[in-house]
Amino acid sequence: MARLDRKVVRVDLKKDDTVKVISGRDRGKTGRVLRVDRETGKVLVEHVMMIKRHTRPNPSRQIKGGIAERESPIAVSNVLIVCPGCNKAVRIAHHLDPTAGGKVRRTRICRKCGQTLDKR
Repeated sequence: MARLDRKVVRVDLKKDDTVKVISGRDRGKTGRVLRVDRETGKVLVEHVMMIKRHTRPNPSRQIKGGIAERESPIAVSNVLIVCPGCNKAVRIAHHLDPTAGGKVRRTRICRKCGQTLDKR
């Protein structure tokens, strides 16, 4: 598939969500979502999929050389959101709440206990 005709993946995860890795070399780890990339369908999770990055020193940019560890993106299909109510990795359902003015607000809810996953 060419780089230009890639479809945008629908991602129900947001920044600062707590997720659990369900497959891959870091299976079982939990962490906070740092970044969501909808074009590639990947998320950056704190302390998950750590890689070593070798950097050359560059004094003009105040970059100290050496081996730095950082997170690598992981596919959205390999993580599940952790529900704050039942404290388990769950799938996301959506609930439509009518608001003032005849508008509808979509909220993410837990499929097991029904608690809302959104902060507000």
